[in-house]
Amino acid sequence: MHKENALKEINKLKSIIIKEGLAASSVAQKDYNYEFDVIQQSKKIKVLLYFGKKGLKLVIQGDQKSSLYILVNNLINEQQSLVLNDKKIDEPSAYIGTDEAGKGDIFGPLVIAAVYVDEKSKEKLYKIGVRDSKDLSQVQINTLAPRVKEICKDGFSIVSFNPENYNETYENYRNLNKLLSFGHSKAIRNLLDDIDAKTVISDKFGNRGLEIHSDKAFSHIEFIDTEKAERFVGVAAASILARNTFNLWFEKHEQLGLEFPKGSSDKAQNFLKQFLIQNDAVHLKHYAKLHFKTIKNSL
Repeated sequence: MHKENALKEINKLKSIIIKEGLAASSVAQKDYNYEFDVIQQSKKIKVLLYFGKKGLKLVIQGDQKSSLYILVNNLINEQQSLVLNDKKIDEPSAYIGTDEAGKGDIFGPLVIAAVYVDEKSKEKLYKIGVRDSKDLSQVQINTLAPRVKEICKDGFSIVSFNPENYNETYENYRNLNKLLSFGHSKAIRNLLDDIDAKTVISDKFGNRGLEIHSDKAFSHIEFIDTEKAERFVGVAAASILARNTFNLWFEKHEQLGLEFPKGSSDKAQNFLKQFLIQNDAVHLKHYAKLHFKTIKNSL
């Protein structure tokens, strides 16, 4: 079924690309996906639609900064009939979803977002292609984030711990899960001040739950902590806003000539070593999360 849906959907995408006046190659079938190339003069990008047990996954390959990539990405996001999951899951009619970005990255902020959705906004979010930010490129995230804000209007909250603030706050908790609990609770409270939500859905990251769970003022609210919460569109929307704010921190520093790598890979660790060779270690608190073992071992 997933394979049949994938072929149907990628042909729809190709038709939209051609209607825009772009050239496209024939759809090719691979072991796990269908794909075709989009060609504009000397530029070329590839559109792939993977099929598997978890549903469909769309990938666009090419220079993300090119005008062709941006054009195709926007066209695909406008394709409202593209169903990346065969059917929507059962979810509350209205709720607040929360998610975070940056907790595993040596450099950059920790960002937590909360988004309130109801039946009307959920439908709009599904139509523009909102899904877990891990399945989206940076360009797609940066394109979708303002649209999520427009759809949800005043129903979103973003709490960002820039590195220096993160390090100060971590000293108070001495535990990442406790800091996450504080951050998620803050983002949720920001919305509950003005929105009468009855349900909150968050990704499960610890066994103790969120700080806000024990607040008697919100005892009437059902708090759901679940694994893979990004399957709920409200949580997916929050993941996009969190990742977008996270990305913007890196883009801002790139403009200043500081190209910090994301994640905690060998590339990030090697960059850390070079940074400490070229700069006084006291400056690191402005750019990195100091409790990482990698950093402690380097100082």
